[in-house]
Amino acid sequence: MNPRRKQRLIAVSGILVLLSGGVGAMLYALNENVDLFYTPSQLVDGLGEDKNKPVVGQRLRIGGMVVKGSVRRDEHSLKVSFDLVDTGPIVTVHYDGILPDLFREGQGIVAQGTLLDATTIEATEVLAKHDENYMPPEVAEAMKGIKHVPPKQTYPAGTSQ
Repeated sequence: MNPRRKQRLIAVSGILVLLSGGVGAMLYALNENVDLFYTPSQLVDGLGEDKNKPVVGQRLRIGGMVVKGSVRRDEHSLKVSFDLVDTGPIVTVHYDGILPDLFREGQGIVAQGTLLDATTIEATEVLAKHDENYMPPEVAEAMKGIKHVPPKQTYPAGTSQ
């Protein structure tokens, strides 16, 4: 092989290595920022045909209806916790911050945060729908054809509702 061809081969190989390294780094960064969307039923029962459940510590988004009577506020801070439901299990969301003005019981919301255990989310952001007709596409698809029935849940004596 003559020196000129060898030099071209090295240059092309170097460019391909740099390009594949850049694409790999970009895919890794995107993978770290992916937040999968779940409904409370999907979170507890699993998602898809394989019934894949998120692992503790995973970042995710969850959408559902705020259960009436479930909002509990801390008197000394901005901490609030509430329950979410779609058609089945109830998931508890803990949030430390100011809730959106449109947040209320019986309304659809989307919370983004980290999974603490199988049915508890530590939210970093809570979003409420902005009018009566809007619902995030994922929530609308997950709740299509479902008529919301408030869950029957009893709270232990001495806890606020």
